[in-house]
Amino acid sequence: MFNASIYKERRRRLKEKFSEGVLFFPGNHEIPMNYTGNTYDFRQDSSFLYYFGIDRPGLAGVIDIDKDEEIIYGDERGIEDIIWMGEQKSLKDMCNDVGILISKPFERLTTDMRKLSGKSVKIHYLPQYHELNKREIAYLLELKYQEVDSNVSLELISRVAGQRSLKSLEEIDEMEYALNNITYEMHVTAMKMAVEGAYEYQISGAVKGIVMQHDCMIAYPVICSVHGEILHNHNYNNKLEKGQWLLIDAGAESPLHYATDITRTFPVDGVFTDMQKDLYTIVLDAQLDAIRSVQPGVSYRIVHREASLVIARGLKQLGLMKGDVEDAVTEGAHALFFPHGLGHLMGLDVHDMENLGEDNVGYDEKNRRGRQFGLASLRFGKVLQPGHVVTAEPGIYFIPALIEQWRADKKFTDFIDYNVVDKYMKAGGVRIEDNILVTDKGNRVLGKPIPKTIMEIEDQSAGNL
Repeated sequence: MFNASIYKERRRRLKEKFSEGVLFFPGNHEIPMNYTGNTYDFRQDSSFLYYFGIDRPGLAGVIDIDKDEEIIYGDERGIEDIIWMGEQKSLKDMCNDVGILISKPFERLTTDMRKLSGKSVKIHYLPQYHELNKREIAYLLELKYQEVDSNVSLELISRVAGQRSLKSLEEIDEMEYALNNITYEMHVTAMKMAVEGAYEYQISGAVKGIVMQHDCMIAYPVICSVHGEILHNHNYNNKLEKGQWLLIDAGAESPLHYATDITRTFPVDGVFTDMQKDLYTIVLDAQLDAIRSVQPGVSYRIVHREASLVIARGLKQLGLMKGDVEDAVTEGAHALFFPHGLGHLMGLDVHDMENLGEDNVGYDEKNRRGRQFGLASLRFGKVLQPGHVVTAEPGIYFIPALIEQWRADKKFTDFIDYNVVDKYMKAGGVRIEDNILVTDKGNRVLGKPIPKTIMEIEDQSAGNL
């Protein structure tokens, strides 16, 4: 964990935004996989980690504004736990490590929370994604289960999102540790393994193994597929063939759970075909243009549009699109090939704070989410500020079902040449993604550069790097 002063300062900054009430942060519990003693890998709640730092199940954090108290509820390990899991640091010592002076047994949480709610004290809590935590809140506050979501604190969401959105130097160091020591190795290993006859599951398994070798966690389910046109494809059963290319979207969490999110697309056996070169070059140009456009004071929605224009111009040169490029992007014709947003915030969550609601985190009164197909999937559209970490991940995809639907509807025939599109139907998908820190004077791509030019990828695949 970080130094206690960091957690104390985070809690102080949060407390000064509230004049009264209680801020309640349930930690996560262990989740049984098939029976009580056999659990899924534990992952602590990110907001609990941010303010309280203790990476252990069965805890809850309370910040009482009225009494100016900070409390962690949880139980010390008993002899039964020690027999099965060995000696561990005491909860009291863990609390001291994060600057918490008061700890109470977990069973006291019910009594204390019901006393507060009985006195009509405002209890602020965030949206919950675990059913156990939802049921726990309903029980503690004597709410109906259906009332838990409707009683979340919009004020707490706003304050937490504003604070967690801007990353400190310590947080950036955590991300770069994972990028330099784990994620780089994950992707260059995949490039070397992508040979004819290999299976996707062999490559995805090796990538996951690298993370485990560093005693860390996968940041999200690995995407490793020759069918990159399926945006979140978690099937790994395909055998690699010459002429295909492999899209791998994979990231790791640092020891303190800060995420990385990198995508590379490269050819099986390491040599691009002419068609692949054409499409890859367009996506790389769009990504490099987007990275250059990441500046403080610039709306990320504008950066998304600029990347879309680069893609549309490139596709027009190939004959896939036609007509006025500006009009095509304004009307959304390019989204046939680029149906998702340019990127999202990153931090303790790979889609940072998505559980708080994308519109609460990625948009505000001045920057509203668009409704147009493609643009509506942009997770973050706010004005960029120093300390934001965003992904830049443009792509081009040939999704047969979507193409056939648009063709049948005669959609955007002034901008799309469906006869030319037919020639690319088996081209699959290509995406390139990096993690970008917004700085006072511009931006910085985080981590050791992972090969992404055509020459770099072909050299890496051939073992020349």
